[in-house]
Amino acid sequence: MKARKNSIAKREERHFFFFISPWLLGFLIFTLYPMIFSVILVFTNMDMTGSGKFIGFANIIRAFVQDPLFYKSLLNTLYFVLVSVPVSLILAFLIALLLNQKIRGVGFFRTSFYIPYITSGVAVTLLWGWIFNAQFGLINYFLSLFGITGPSWLSDTKWAMPAIIIMGVWTIGNSIIITLAGLQDIPEQLYESAEIDGANGWVKVMRITLPLVTPTLYFNLIMGIIGGFQIFMQPYILTEGGPSYATYTYMMHIYNHGFKYSEMGYASTLAWLLFIVIMIITQIVNRTSKYWVYYDN
Repeated sequence: MKARKNSIAKREERHFFFFISPWLLGFLIFTLYPMIFSVILVFTNMDMTGSGKFIGFANIIRAFVQDPLFYKSLLNTLYFVLVSVPVSLILAFLIALLLNQKIRGVGFFRTSFYIPYITSGVAVTLLWGWIFNAQFGLINYFLSLFGITGPSWLSDTKWAMPAIIIMGVWTIGNSIIITLAGLQDIPEQLYESAEIDGANGWVKVMRITLPLVTPTLYFNLIMGIIGGFQIFMQPYILTEGGPSYATYTYMMHIYNHGFKYSEMGYASTLAWLLFIVIMIITQIVNRTSKYWVYYDN
């Protein structure tokens, strides 16, 4: 009997590794190997052709001392993250509260808010480029109806990044659905008990809903930070980092040095520096989460 159990266990183990092998090979070839190779590139001046030599810490020194666009792109990206992530969290929570109501046609509204998230990013970006057009854009036309002269938006250094942020906030459908799932996981008995004690809607939201949905908000916050630091497509398509580098993001800096200037060694350095920045910020959020994230278990 014992030998039979060992035989079954070994067969199950072989089946496990057989079925997981596609993912395992994909991870080793397309994830782990590029990561290790990119670490090696940090210490070289290798280009797209694969030629280069070992230069030590020259790339790191160049980023902090000799590259003014390193700080400019990092600050622009921080600006985007610090504004878009909190706004997205608040809007996602408020919209999810509305979509959590038991009303007729709520499924239609849930679908409507989620569709922008799954639509083609390039097509949506081009659409917003038309909306923000200074001469015949939809927003400035709407403002003109009230006698307000709209800004130049994407060609104005003050308004270009806010325009990119508005585009980013428009695609928060995924955060809304995740927050909605968190809201629906809250036991209904808690609200019934609060109503018996005389609690109004505001008290129920602040004392029950918000504390119990903090794990979901925490998840959206982490994902928002990681995604925000990787903003690339919208500014690249609409402004190419302009005007005057007002929308020049960190990912654009990596892309330009890697694929435009053929400096793969320096691009790998920038990528790993971004990884370190994201890790530091996420660790700060993780360490402080014990003061504001509530787990009911």
